[in-house]
Amino acid sequence: MSDTVQQIKDRLSIVDVVSQYVKLERSGTSLRARCPFHAEKTPSFFVSPERGTFHCFGCNVGGDIFSFVEQIEGLDFKGTLKVLAEKAGVPLVYSRSDKREKDERDRLFELMEVATIFYASRLNNEVEQYLHERGLNNATIKVFRLGFGGNGWTDLFDHLKAKKFSEKEILDAGVGKKTEHGLVNDKFRNRIMFPISDSAGRVVGFSGRIFGEDASPEAPKYLNSPETPLFHKSRILYGLDKAKLPMRKHNCAVLVEGQMDLLASHQAGWGNTVAVSGTAFTGEHALIIRRLTDNLVIALDPDEAGIKAAGRAARAALQNGLNVKVAQLPRGLDPADLILKEGKEAWSRSLREAKDIVTFLLDVLQERSRGIDWFRRNVEGAVLPYVADVQSPIAREQYLREIAGRLDVSIQAVAEALEKIPHAPEIIPRTESRDAGRSAAGEAVDRAGNAYSILLWQKVLPKPSLDLDTYERELEEALGADTLERLRTLPEQEQERLRFLAEWMYGRSTALQAETRALLNVLLKERLSRQLMEATRALKEAENRGDEEETAVHMSVCNVLTRRIARLHEVM
Repeated sequence: MSDTVQQIKDRLSIVDVVSQYVKLERSGTSLRARCPFHAEKTPSFFVSPERGTFHCFGCNVGGDIFSFVEQIEGLDFKGTLKVLAEKAGVPLVYSRSDKREKDERDRLFELMEVATIFYASRLNNEVEQYLHERGLNNATIKVFRLGFGGNGWTDLFDHLKAKKFSEKEILDAGVGKKTEHGLVNDKFRNRIMFPISDSAGRVVGFSGRIFGEDASPEAPKYLNSPETPLFHKSRILYGLDKAKLPMRKHNCAVLVEGQMDLLASHQAGWGNTVAVSGTAFTGEHALIIRRLTDNLVIALDPDEAGIKAAGRAARAALQNGLNVKVAQLPRGLDPADLILKEGKEAWSRSLREAKDIVTFLLDVLQERSRGIDWFRRNVEGAVLPYVADVQSPIAREQYLREIAGRLDVSIQAVAEALEKIPHAPEIIPRTESRDAGRSAAGEAVDRAGNAYSILLWQKVLPKPSLDLDTYERELEEALGADTLERLRTLPEQEQERLRFLAEWMYGRSTALQAETRALLNVLLKERLSRQLMEATRALKEAENRGDEEETAVHMSVCNVLTRRIARLHEVM
């Protein structure tokens, strides 16, 4: 497996991988961008093409192409290996020992794949006719791997047992359920099956729509997989595995409510569409989208429940740094019905004409307005909380102007009302938050790390600007041998963070020699000052004891240290 990892690294550069997710800009010998892992205004995410690594000074995440994909796709190592191997064109070959050592998650992924193939094989003419009537063509049905769970109580269970899967694995995967009598039945019966995949395209769960004469009238219309080791509703967006590239290409994501809406939207040419799976849209969903784009269009059902769901989704999206618009659909038509009855152009038009969330809410309130006082109260109660969620101060200013214009009041009045609304917490990069109230001791530790970071950074450059032997010797004198040794034994990830730190702070310096000299002098002065304090304390103790010989020794040490510190003051 280590050979495979190296082959992938040889074929894929860190820039190849990261640039598919974020826009990189040149910054000295490195590249930088706004971090895809947390909301920030100033780019603090750096990539080194030479070393094949990345680091964010805001959230302190760093590593190579594997750790980057693991983080951004939410995958385990084996899922990441699959994704990068496909990108690099490197075949994955598993040895017998690898197969014997497959862990629980591997087995569950394999089980879900077998179940998906089984359901697809049971797709009959009656189901296909229904799907065609709903506007889906055969290509969409095949690409999204739709299937059917028939009326048998244990059809899938028996098939999986024949494939050597255990009862525990079937239950853990969420495709079986235990009866009161201790037997295991299929969870999905008489349902059209929609496989739900993770961002790497691996099936992790199912959503089943009730279908057929044998279905119980009391059964829920849709049934989703329960939470499993593979399926976490708050972290999964249906269709994301196919929507990633279109989302990056168009710099926009479209959010719809259900599977049929998503399939119809993809078929209509909007491949950047995703949907939630059995849960409300969460902040985690918003962060997943924000890794790929800053813009979200919400197109949920136009009924009362859909409008409320759109409002909740919009707040979660705004609080996590997304720009949010809402597509207004004709009353009584969800996206799938709109495309079926009025054509894909009608759907495209509704998305292109999507309104900014605040404008959308103001329009809805004005349509329902019962007078200016009613409108004002509802703007304060229903619209200003969304403005408070907005991360951008410029965008907030624009909203204030629009609201003031609608209410025919001053911007200051609206701003004062906004101040009374709790604001969403702004996500501040750690490099900014650490600076506030930092102690002198903490600053000294940072200076030691900075000085050592310069050494690490210069060592990896083809043509270092410093005499490294001299610098390392002077660094040991400034820090002390013990401190320098502790820095040398830092984990590699921390050492790589320090390399990025040095490049960030000193990469454009035209006077590196002078800056390092000044830094070393400060560090040496601090170390000598600490030694002088210790020597002075020992001197007083010796004097109190009346030990003249030890007093003389400590007096001599204090004099030497005082002269050295004085000389440093002269050159600083």
